[in-house]
Amino acid sequence: MSTRYERDVVAWANEQALLIRAGRFDLLDLEHIAEEIEEVGKSEQRELANRMADLLAHLLKWQYQPDRRGSSWVRTIKEQRKRVLLRLEETPSLSDKLNDARWCSDVWADAVSQAISETGVDTFPDECPWAVAEVIAPDWLPV
Repeated sequence: MSTRYERDVVAWANEQALLIRAGRFDLLDLEHIAEEIEEVGKSEQRELANRMADLLAHLLKWQYQPDRRGSSWVRTIKEQRKRVLLRLEETPSLSDKLNDARWCSDVWADAVSQAISETGVDTFPDECPWAVAEVIAPDWLPV
């Protein structure tokens, strides 16, 4: 037998919010609430990782395809930087991820895969050659 949570998570979430607002804590589905709260944190981490991978992929394309550089790439790089910085501003605890070697390695691997897929170039470095401070600096571009 499935639970309301399994059948319709949106209806379940609305129900849980009503119960909280009504002070009916005894009726709360605490296990699933805890799971959903944890998922919010994971979602924020995924969002930062995706934005960073997009930014790194565009920086790779910029460096390895200088003949294809254009204003659209500059706009994309600036937009992704803005979104990375916004994530960090809105969720300061995510800045710890920028110092996490495994997280950075995973993000770099995603960026390289994306860049290979979009360019056909497959000679990118195994590790990110740039410091995080450079990558997120407003006007920095690799040469």
